[in-house]
Amino acid sequence: MSALPRARDDEHQSSDDQAWVPEACTLPTVERPLRLSEFDDLFATASRDQQRLSPTALRLRLDRTAETTARELTGGESSCCSFFSFAFTEDGNGLRLDVQVPAAHVEVLDALAQRAAARMAA
Repeated sequence: MSALPRARDDEHQSSDDQAWVPEACTLPTVERPLRLSEFDDLFATASRDQQRLSPTALRLRLDRTAETTARELTGGESSCCSFFSFAFTEDGNGLRLDVQVPAAHVEVLDALAQRAAARMAA
């Protein structure tokens, strides 16, 4: 995710996208566009709904068929941006992905929510 920049209509990453990447992110710069694209694909194909639980918590509802992909992406993201916390829960309506960040990284979660919403609507 590399701090998931604001949602954009095009598929190209700009220097504005990089402005959202916090110093805590250890993902090499060259790999960030690919990670962003992978999350965009997940949002576009498997995200069904989102709910902002608090300024530091976001819940995404995903299609169950995307569980493996979502777990791989969030695992990779946790390794480069350790401030993210991801938790998966299955319920009667699909797969819930709860995302939490510390208060210092609320802007990153804001960007994630915006990007997910834009891709779900596309």
